[in-house]
Amino acid sequence: MYEVELKIRADHDDVRKRLADAGAERQEAVVQRDTYYDAPHRDFSATDEALRIRRVERDGAEQARVTYKGPLVDDESKTREEYETGVGDGETLAAALERLGFEPAATVEKHREQFGVDGATVTLDAVEGLGEYVEVEGEATAGGVERVREEVTTVARSLGLDPERSIRTSYLELLLDGGRA
Repeated sequence: MYEVELKIRADHDDVRKRLADAGAERQEAVVQRDTYYDAPHRDFSATDEALRIRRVERDGAEQARVTYKGPLVDDESKTREEYETGVGDGETLAAALERLGFEPAATVEKHREQFGVDGATVTLDAVEGLGEYVEVEGEATAGGVERVREEVTTVARSLGLDPERSIRTSYLELLLDGGRA
């Protein structure tokens, strides 16, 4: 599965108005804490990969997921292969990773609101230390990446966002680089 994503720095109030006008369906609001890990056997920053444990606070309960993200596959969006699954206990997984030599690199905390519009997921992210961003994304199989990228681009434009201003850098990279995109 591929995640096809456009991430754009944008004021949330303006986008919320356009989402309402478009009849977007609010899906949820959560707090996410993503702990990213460095691997002992290769440099993820050099290979453009990521391994993280995501802890999600939802209705007073916490859930955890582990995600591997492969390198970017194109120059037009933030499209990459992604594998993600639920984890019963994020702390136990973190301890196991550390015993295997994986080191926590950084933690990214964000408040997210997600909406569904025209087949895409639109996420309003308020990222601690970085500010407000909007992600417009969809999922694709290997043969459908171009079609989904076009759909995501159309949705972004309909919300008044300029796809040409899309940032291909992860929140982790932005934080480590002092917020410069």
